[in-house]
Amino acid sequence: MLSVPAAMLLPTPSSAQAKFEGSIGADIVSSYIWRGQDLGNASIQPSVSVSFKGLSLSAWGSAGFNGKDTREADLTLGYSIAGFSISVTDYWFDGGAGYFHYRDGNTNHTFEAGIGYDFGFLSINWYTNFAGNVGYRENGAKAYASYVCLSAPFAFAGLDWEAAVGATPWQNDFYSGGANSGFNTGMVHSFAVCDVSLRVEKSLGISEKWSLPVFVQLVWNPSTEAVHFIAGISL
Repeated sequence: MLSVPAAMLLPTPSSAQAKFEGSIGADIVSSYIWRGQDLGNASIQPSVSVSFKGLSLSAWGSAGFNGKDTREADLTLGYSIAGFSISVTDYWFDGGAGYFHYRDGNTNHTFEAGIGYDFGFLSINWYTNFAGNVGYRENGAKAYASYVCLSAPFAFAGLDWEAAVGATPWQNDFYSGGANSGFNTGMVHSFAVCDVSLRVEKSLGISEKWSLPVFVQLVWNPSTEAVHFIAGISL
C-alpha cells in the first residue's frame, strides 16, 4: 500500500513510448500513512517499474526501521492512454499466511482493481478490492472495500503542492484507521471521508548535477478523528 498517494503505482498518463523504459527509486518516510490509514512507523519504501507503450509493471515495498513493523510487497500491472488509466494491484503483508497462500480466509494478499482519469488540473481514481482480504461488513459478509479519491496539483510560493480528498463509500473494516493507529475504529459504518491531505514538494540543490527531492504531507482522517504529519525524501 502506498504511503504517498502519489507514489501510487498507476502509470503516469503520457504518450506511449516506443521502447522499454525502466526506473528505480526509494522513499524514506517518517511514518507510513496510506489513504488516511496508519500502517507503520518510519520506513524505507523502494520501487522499480518497467513500461512499454502505456503498459507498466511495478513493484513497491515498505520495511519499517523498527523490526516489529509489518513488511509489505506490492505488484501492479497498469495501462494508461492519454489521461485514462487502469490497474490491478496485489498487496501483500507479512505476519500471517506465507506469500504463496491465496485461498480465501488463509491469505495476506489483497487484490485491487483501479480506474481513473487525469484532467491535468484534477484527477479522479476509484479502487475496489476484488479478491483476497477484500474487507468485511459487521455481519461477516464480504464488503469489497472501495476508495475514491480526487486530487489537484498546483504551484504556490515556489513550491509544488497537491490537495486531495478520499472516501470509502460503504461499510467495511478495511479503511477503519490502520493496524498501527490508536484511532482505529474497527468498522466504517457507511460512506466516510477517511483522507484529506495537503502535500508539498521541493527539490533541494545539493550540487550542480544533483538535487534531493523533499516532501511533507499533512493528512487528516475525519472518520477516525486522526491527524498525521509526514516528512520524507526521495532517492
